[in-house]
Amino acid sequence: MIADKVEYPGPGCLVEFMQGNSPVQALVIEEQNGRLRLYAVNRRENSLPLARLLPWSGPSVGVGLSRLRMDEILETHQKRRAALAAELSPLDLWKLAQGELETASAEWLAGLVWDQPDIDREAALGHALLATKTHFRFSPPNFEIFSEAVVESRLREAQAARERELFVRTASRFFQRLWDAHCRKLPPPLPSEVPEAPIAEQCRALIFSRLRDPDTTDDASLWNPLIKGLPESPHLPLYLAIAWGLAPEHYNFWLDRIGFESGVAWADIWWEDRVLVREKYAALMDELQGPRNIAPFGHACGKGQEPPDPENTPYADTAGRLFVSIDPADAQDRDDAFYVEKIPDGAFIAHIALACPAAAWIFGNGLDKAVLRRGASLYLPEGDEHMLPADVGYSLFSLDADRLRPCLMLSVYLTADGDAKDVSPRLELVRVCDNLDPESCEAILHQGEPPAQCLAPDTAQAEKHGVMLRAAFELALLLQERRVAAGAVITERPTPNISLRREDGDVQVHMAESPPANRMHVLVGELMVLANSMLATWARDRDIPLLYRTQDVALPREFAGVWTEAQDIARVVRSLPPSSLKSSPRRHSGLALAAYATLSSPLRRYVDLLNQGQVIAFLRNNAPRLDMAALDKLLPAVSARLNAAVQVQRSRPRYWKLLYFRQQGDKKWWDAIIVEENEGFVTVALPWAQLTIRSKRRQFDEKIHVGMRVQVRVGKIQPLLNEIQVLEVREE
Repeated sequence: MIADKVEYPGPGCLVEFMQGNSPVQALVIEEQNGRLRLYAVNRRENSLPLARLLPWSGPSVGVGLSRLRMDEILETHQKRRAALAAELSPLDLWKLAQGELETASAEWLAGLVWDQPDIDREAALGHALLATKTHFRFSPPNFEIFSEAVVESRLREAQAARERELFVRTASRFFQRLWDAHCRKLPPPLPSEVPEAPIAEQCRALIFSRLRDPDTTDDASLWNPLIKGLPESPHLPLYLAIAWGLAPEHYNFWLDRIGFESGVAWADIWWEDRVLVREKYAALMDELQGPRNIAPFGHACGKGQEPPDPENTPYADTAGRLFVSIDPADAQDRDDAFYVEKIPDGAFIAHIALACPAAAWIFGNGLDKAVLRRGASLYLPEGDEHMLPADVGYSLFSLDADRLRPCLMLSVYLTADGDAKDVSPRLELVRVCDNLDPESCEAILHQGEPPAQCLAPDTAQAEKHGVMLRAAFELALLLQERRVAAGAVITERPTPNISLRREDGDVQVHMAESPPANRMHVLVGELMVLANSMLATWARDRDIPLLYRTQDVALPREFAGVWTEAQDIARVVRSLPPSSLKSSPRRHSGLALAAYATLSSPLRRYVDLLNQGQVIAFLRNNAPRLDMAALDKLLPAVSARLNAAVQVQRSRPRYWKLLYFRQQGDKKWWDAIIVEENEGFVTVALPWAQLTIRSKRRQFDEKIHVGMRVQVRVGKIQPLLNEIQVLEVREE
């Protein structure tokens, strides 16, 4: 029995109760109906039910005491119990009790420590056990004694809690330092200001986790305490990364959002898979070598020699045709080349060679899955990001001049009115004659002098192919007219040239209207539409599963046409839903085609590489690589990754456009066209910049109308937030 212990506490008895996480001593002043009025050591009165008391009450010190005397008694017992608790070793007590008992009272445990414990000793023991939460749990009126396994787990949890508290305290101060640096445009923190390695690494991981997914809840318990007190901003992680020096100014966070690793290092871990692709490529080249499988396309023609006469060359044999590609001068991934001939009866034969990495690609391995995650190449003002590694991508398969390449070859006979006959694709080796640039080709296709802004440095190389290019353009116009007659909706929108230069320590954006190359866009575009649609139809007729591009909607007949004015483009685009990928052929209304599947850009888009793999497998084995069920299973991933790449391709150039206009200041007037207006809003377009801005209706005159030309001043531009406002409007 514990000396001085009171079993039923009443007035004058010293008791304890929990307040927060600590026991508090008090004297009972009055008891009534199961509730006690207490005078606590903190000199406050409390009213508590009996059930709130801790299971060690006593001693009884008498009633009617003055407050001064009660204070002395409470302070004396508080100090004694604290001193006794400090002398105890709860862990030694746990070692004695664990494994023997699951629960025990403080009174029983006190008997293990002292021969004749009193109430102060029992209470002191209770205090010590209450503080040792890793080994004991208070389950009134007893203490639960944890097993060794539970203790180990709780010790780990306690250590993690201490580390978390240290991390939050340190990292939150560091984040505040980074925010101050961002707001004041200060240099990155000094090494002495950066937390030690473990905390710094965790801070980096948190920042980039939020860059990848701003809405993630996985790390909210850590992230939210760190940004407490910082202004709310959707781009706070980006600001912190730039202020720390983890990311440069104008960092392309969109790549993090879609999980697209920039540069070339991403492919390093797949070097074994790349070796296998190169080995398969070498075997493919050996297999295809031979007079019946090689189409030299002018390679056999020496300087000053004339190419073979096309009329004396069999239709199915493309030998002797001077194939060319048309791409920007700095292009690395040339996907296609062509040769078009017009025969005496007015018909055309279009020979189209498509780069064919699928013939040597190894689908399903680690490299293939990594390329699928990239989805497509990105062509951005700050630089290109290629889908394929260079050594197994454009270095092996790009249709560079005078390089022997494996190609998916199509030869299409078209009547004088543009009716295309069946196509029989085949795998051949190709040697392209010349790589031409759009500007040079555009210049030679103009009747008379080309426009001044058509800057072609040297048209001599293109002029060698003048007859063929003019025939190809004639065919392209014919194909376009047929599609428009069938309901095609074609928009011609210039893409501005955006270049970046570092000036005075910052990036300056330069933007100019691109030189016209409309004829080249029509020529190459229509030939690729022809190739893709013919291959799609060919595959459909043979039950070869492909991923088809569809836009299966009904469009007003008046939408058909070639639209060049900004207001017309805006009108038809508003009614055109985005196209989507499907595993079965459906109509593409915008193109006015019954079936359309892209295979013409396998170096740039994974869906094209995948589709080519289906065709190549059929040509080699008379069966596709994937059946419909397997293709359906792959479709969501392919579609999602392609859409993600498209999102970056749209959003990133717009960021640079907005930065350009901000750098120009808000005093400059810009030519614009009203493309939409209603009671609440007016939308204006800056056609040369391919930029539209929605503004409030009250800024405009009542007499405005769609197609009206105006001038605008713009400002309040936030490129990261995709915000730009019209400040003032005047009639042109």
